[in-house]
Amino acid sequence: MRPLIECVPNFSEGRNSQVLQLIQQSIENVDGVELLDIDPGKATNRTVFTFVGEPEPVIEAAFQAIKTAASAIDMSKHQGEHPRMGATDVCPLVPISGITMDEVVAYAHKLGERVGRELGIPGYYYENAATQAARKNLANVRAGEYEGLEKKLQDPNWKPDFGPADFSTARKTGATCISARDFLIAYNINLNTTSTRRANAIAFDMREAGRIQTVDGKPGSAPLLDDAGNPVRIPGKLKAVKGIGWYIEEYGIAQISYNLTNINLTPIHIAFDETAKAAESRGLRVTGSELIGLIPLQAMLDAGAYFLKKQERSIGVSEAELIKIAVKSMGLDDLKPFDPREKIIEYRIAQPGDSRLINMTLSDFADETLSEAPAPGGGSIAAYVGSLGAALGTMVANLSSHKRGWDDRWSYFSDWAQKGVRYQKDLLRLVDADTASFNAILEAYRLPKDTDSEREARSKAIQEATRIAIETPLKCAEIAFDSMEVMEAMAVEGMSSSITDAAVGAICARAAVRSAIYNVRINCGDYKDAEFVSSTLARCEELINLTEAREKHIIEAVEARM
Repeated sequence: MRPLIECVPNFSEGRNSQVLQLIQQSIENVDGVELLDIDPGKATNRTVFTFVGEPEPVIEAAFQAIKTAASAIDMSKHQGEHPRMGATDVCPLVPISGITMDEVVAYAHKLGERVGRELGIPGYYYENAATQAARKNLANVRAGEYEGLEKKLQDPNWKPDFGPADFSTARKTGATCISARDFLIAYNINLNTTSTRRANAIAFDMREAGRIQTVDGKPGSAPLLDDAGNPVRIPGKLKAVKGIGWYIEEYGIAQISYNLTNINLTPIHIAFDETAKAAESRGLRVTGSELIGLIPLQAMLDAGAYFLKKQERSIGVSEAELIKIAVKSMGLDDLKPFDPREKIIEYRIAQPGDSRLINMTLSDFADETLSEAPAPGGGSIAAYVGSLGAALGTMVANLSSHKRGWDDRWSYFSDWAQKGVRYQKDLLRLVDADTASFNAILEAYRLPKDTDSEREARSKAIQEATRIAIETPLKCAEIAFDSMEVMEAMAVEGMSSSITDAAVGAICARAAVRSAIYNVRINCGDYKDAEFVSSTLARCEELINLTEAREKHIIEAVEARM
């Protein structure tokens, strides 16, 4: 797996499109980097860029963007709602795949050292890249913001981690904070008020740091101090959440701006729901929300499942349906359209021109099958037919979950629908896997065979590819058989008007099992491990018998209820 990191620099400019275009160009000019998202904010006068790639190109693109921002943005003239300290205010690096956090920390330090040395910009490392405990929290590092930077640079306790401690050189650029951190979701929740004070009150209720307790319990009064003389804080409700309230002039509303720093502790849907409760308790209403930058796919799927459960509806539905429910439930399209293809990170970094069979239209897949190309063949068709069978069983479970009068059984049918979805997805993956295994055999046969060593390597490659071509359809047969448990349960307990769909699903599953096993048997003829072939063929015979017995039971159950 190639190492991938994400970079999410925040620039103190959200109004001048020419400046943003210059920064964009500086990133896109670096080979090996893919710019995923640009999210400008006029009221905050701040823009978040998101790009990904292998480490070296990413830190090169980050350096070039910081250099461009330093020449194009004058912090002495900057105003905006968001806390900020520099033209490039923050530049976090995030591990995506194939790389450890410690390795990302090293790249963060490499970037900071170069920024200080070549650009003369002072800065600090925070989060995992912090070199001092007091600098781990960005809020501590950025305290005083740009206006307090001159004094901060004179304080020995705040000597920069990189660059000169000289405000005369930093008057225009400010200071830059660089980090290595886990995936962070920047998330704003919209309120039906224009009051920043009320938005802040909710933010203090929610954020982990909470609020400072006062002597008399009233806001604005003297703080209550502990024995060490430090202010006593009343912690907020949500762990790993930072938040403030602000007024956004372009929308004419107040928002609560959150940073969700660990979505395993506080997922986006919990932040939304708890904020909605807190707003209602204060006489306000949440009208929607806004995602800044990108979000992991699983976070959206978890949100969709959460809100479906609250509605007592089945969560055994498609990925697209879960995302749609999440968007509508959290009002992510309240202020502007929300396009999952643009906002979900896995969709953005997917390879362009994906040619997988399962991404074809039905007619294109059929046309590809009938062509003179030997693949896709029976194995891929078996997997696809099996996926359709599992989908039919899942449909009956979902319909039963929503049946009037069966409200007390919705979770039972939802559990069956979830099983069906898993079977369907596993079988869909095998559509392409089977074709890939066949193509691997063809490639092995094309290997050179002029010398003894080449012939030996070719023979070994053919045997290895053949084994995969046996194991892949066998896996298909096993999953298709297992999927029949869903159709069986629905034939016996599902809503009566849809039991014939369960029967058709079982027939599809039986067809998938028998068809896949034909592929297993023919490929076994070319495999030289006699013991493996014998045990595999015995397993095939067992699967056929089990499948036919289960199909018979399902059909009898359906006939009895018709």
